[in-house]
Amino acid sequence: MKFRKSLAFLMVSASLLTACSGGEKNEAAPAKEEPKQLVVSTFALGEDEVNADIIQPFEEANNCEIILETGNGGDRYTKFSSNPNSGIDVIELAQNTNAQAVEANLFEQLDATKVPNLDSLIAPAAELAQNGYGAPFVVNSLGIVYNPEQAGMEIDEWSDLWDSSLAGKIAIPDMTITYGPHMLHVASDYAKTDITSDNGAAAFKALEELKPNVLKTYTKSSDLANMFQTGEISVAVVGDFALPVIYKAQPDLVYVVPQSGTYANFNIINVSATSANKELAYEYVNWRISEQVQAKTALSLNETPTNKNVQLDEATAKNKTYGDVAERAKSIDSSFVNKNLDEWINQWNRIMNQ
Repeated sequence: MKFRKSLAFLMVSASLLTACSGGEKNEAAPAKEEPKQLVVSTFALGEDEVNADIIQPFEEANNCEIILETGNGGDRYTKFSSNPNSGIDVIELAQNTNAQAVEANLFEQLDATKVPNLDSLIAPAAELAQNGYGAPFVVNSLGIVYNPEQAGMEIDEWSDLWDSSLAGKIAIPDMTITYGPHMLHVASDYAKTDITSDNGAAAFKALEELKPNVLKTYTKSSDLANMFQTGEISVAVVGDFALPVIYKAQPDLVYVVPQSGTYANFNIINVSATSANKELAYEYVNWRISEQVQAKTALSLNETPTNKNVQLDEATAKNKTYGDVAERAKSIDSSFVNKNLDEWINQWNRIMNQ
């Protein structure tokens, strides 16, 4: 989806004015510089909040107009990688997809002197930046959200998803979106197998066991709000970034991050190698990881900050990859995932989507 915010442009005449008397010519007022445009590709979540907390303040401070290209990460990456000259200046992607773009040399290698806020990143985010993956601007992780009354049971561990009483009640992320590979890691853990030892074979057997409980493999986490509201599902495996939209529709749901652990993802922002507005793009990247922005988006978008200067109180930290949850969150190997992803998608479609 593509949308453009309307701006009124002031046209200034370049002609000189002649005085009514004395024949003197007045100097023309200097022409007001037209705003530059910056095209930002980002996720289709919380568009009003993104506009208020990120876009408008940046436009006002930099005399520019931001054009947003929104959608899920996989679709946006496919479009971007198939046409690097599409006009996109800055792109935000999930960690695994971002790694594909890095391997394909689609990004400008960030110049740290132009992104001073890189110095304020938390350690794991700083490591990604130092290894050439871009600027991580948020960390999120996988959990379980459910309706206790409709589920008919308490859910506090991943293994509960395999309980036969949940037949036809669960939605899980499709393999083609951010948390699909993370769900496969969860299934491998259920099978008590290190996924790197068998490339996911045991995990897919575990998914076959889970299938009777799965009503839907979703590609848009925003769709979960409607499915909960209509009673179509009682349980969903979801990234914590989607909780505000889901809770807005169904505030009595319960969110659980199992004590056994979870899997984390960094969303990362980069400058396109073909951007025609690289200086402005650098300013935007620096803005996105600034303390000022991340303090706001922690509240409005449920984004866990990567800027270490942003400290969250207990209420704000709720349902985020922060504190105890962050300590239980494990990372996944993006190179391993991307090497196996095509085959995983094929297996997933044969097992889960037929």
